[in-house]
Amino acid sequence: MSRLQRLRTTLSTRDLPCDVWLIVAAVALAGLGWIMVSSASIGLLEDTYHYSRQHGVFLVLAVMACVFMLCVPLEVWRQNAALILLATIFLLVLVLIIGQEINGSKRWIALPGPLPSLQVSEFAKVGLIFYMAAFMSRFTYDLRRHAFSMWRPLAVLAVPVGLLFLAPDFGGMVVFTVCVIGMLMMSGASLVLLGGSGLLLGSGAVVMVVIEPYRLARWTSFLDPWADQFATGYQLTQALIAFGRGHVTGTGLGNSVQKLHYLPEAHTDFIFAVIAEELGMIGAIIVVLLFTLFIARAMWIGRKAELAGHLFGAYVSYGIGFVVAAQAFINMAVSSGLLPTKGLTLPLMSYGGSSLLVTGIMVGLLLRTDAETRHRPRRVSTPYKSRHEPRLS
Repeated sequence: MSRLQRLRTTLSTRDLPCDVWLIVAAVALAGLGWIMVSSASIGLLEDTYHYSRQHGVFLVLAVMACVFMLCVPLEVWRQNAALILLATIFLLVLVLIIGQEINGSKRWIALPGPLPSLQVSEFAKVGLIFYMAAFMSRFTYDLRRHAFSMWRPLAVLAVPVGLLFLAPDFGGMVVFTVCVIGMLMMSGASLVLLGGSGLLLGSGAVVMVVIEPYRLARWTSFLDPWADQFATGYQLTQALIAFGRGHVTGTGLGNSVQKLHYLPEAHTDFIFAVIAEELGMIGAIIVVLLFTLFIARAMWIGRKAELAGHLFGAYVSYGIGFVVAAQAFINMAVSSGLLPTKGLTLPLMSYGGSSLLVTGIMVGLLLRTDAETRHRPRRVSTPYKSRHEPRLS
């Protein structure tokens, strides 16, 4: 046996009860995230370890959500996908009415007592993925043979995206759009129409930037943050200073200067900048590689499920992969100055109960899809395909 074959056998998860590499990536990101949130939040409050304890509680809840999703058959979510989407749309409407306005955006619903605020857009991602996966698994043949059938899921996408526009939550709009277009691409929809839709949506994004002065200011400050480093370019310049101080090996865990009230939202939106400062280029690359591993395993689980005939689970996995990829890329690109500020958390790493809980749900869905695929590894007919599609042997 050659070295390449031995390496492939070692890395293979075929004979294991679950996808170990997905679990390794998720646990490593969550563990490192807890450490960095604890480090980045020191000195923000009189109670030094407040955010660290809260983040630990959120992690426990995320693990419980992951286990719950692992125990529920995917068929339950497929049958109730439309109802779940309607529920999340109702919450998106509700947050516009009674939501808390923070930094000019209504994204959170305050819960009674000591409970943290609920960020509705995070849960809407799951509802959107469920609905799109149910639709694509049922009309796979139509999406592949009738090009214009893809406008139906795009019309559904317009509803939550429109509500996020009213919030406003431009980052969430981008993540939702990338998720649906990516799922359509994996379902075999027309690449020409997808490209045209992308150009149309891109043109709409440019218009939205131009018509709102605060968005235009963000864009111009992103192009040259040092021109107004104490106003519109303040966040980005402080993040770039953090990257500069980190060099290759970093200043050491807990030794960040930028987190000491210089870098806004150091434990949430700009956690990657603190990682780059304290752990250096090496730490930042490790984080990027862990996210790459997570996304690659999500896509691989989806591909195996698709080959086995588990179309709903396959498209759910694809949707999760695109959501995590889009959100992680945008967060890290914003911190490093490649994109204007969007206000998106870094999955599994940033402080935030809603984000961690939803990511735990997504990990549970991936593990459930993998488990069902391993239980029925052969390609079989599914009861919810298009009536025009030939049955598979």
